[in-house]
Amino acid sequence: MALLEAQSLKKIYTTRFGGNQVQALANVSFDLEEGEYVAIMGESGSGKTTLLNILAALDKPTSGQVLLGGKSLSGIKEKELAAFRRNNLGFVFQDFNLLDNFSVKDNIFLPLVLGGKEYREMEERLQPIARKLGIQELLEKYPYEISGGQKQRVAVARALITNPQLVLADEPTGALDSRATDSLLRIFNEINEDGQTVLMVTHSTKAASHAGRVLFIKDGEVFHQIYKGNSTNEQFYQKISDTLTLLATGNMKGA
Repeated sequence: MALLEAQSLKKIYTTRFGGNQVQALANVSFDLEEGEYVAIMGESGSGKTTLLNILAALDKPTSGQVLLGGKSLSGIKEKELAAFRRNNLGFVFQDFNLLDNFSVKDNIFLPLVLGGKEYREMEERLQPIARKLGIQELLEKYPYEISGGQKQRVAVARALITNPQLVLADEPTGALDSRATDSLLRIFNEINEDGQTVLMVTHSTKAASHAGRVLFIKDGEVFHQIYKGNSTNEQFYQKISDTLTLLATGNMKGA
């Protein structure tokens, strides 16, 4: 059984003034297997962010449903959604979303604190993650004292510390320089090799080339997908670039 199932997702927004309707998602269906590393790509306005928000239970589809571990997100009561997200999903954002008045350690601990975990358990969970991400020396610092690349590693640690079923990453390399990007992408590969399921929305062909599969969203639908297979990152990068060119020029039929 797939870990994540998106079934015929449709999302229509009604504009605040004039009552015009805008269709953000037309008919999105795909499965994500446990242990997969999948990237979602598409032009601005293609529906990527709307899709991610629905998969994260931050928004609800107009029709269709999302299942995580066989459980429909639409069946979760509003008051239980925050706890569900905290216990099952890890989030990595482009702008890090760290609290400057909290130390690095306290930022990482935040979802566990909200979940009522004891300090001893939090420390036990933190140490192996901090070692893996190379942030042991940063734990007592504050976000404004560290670099962008270090902030993003802290954000990854915060996402992983709850042992989530799925990590959702929204443009995780968007605010990073090339060196920090390379470091973060290695980390994503490593945590995926450890068995963590990752779904990443990105504009970056380089970031997408590290995934095992790329879904291309166009006009609110999954228009095409390609698999990495035995390709190297460089070969997959070229394949993604070629596909984006064909999509942009309209020379590709839907998958």
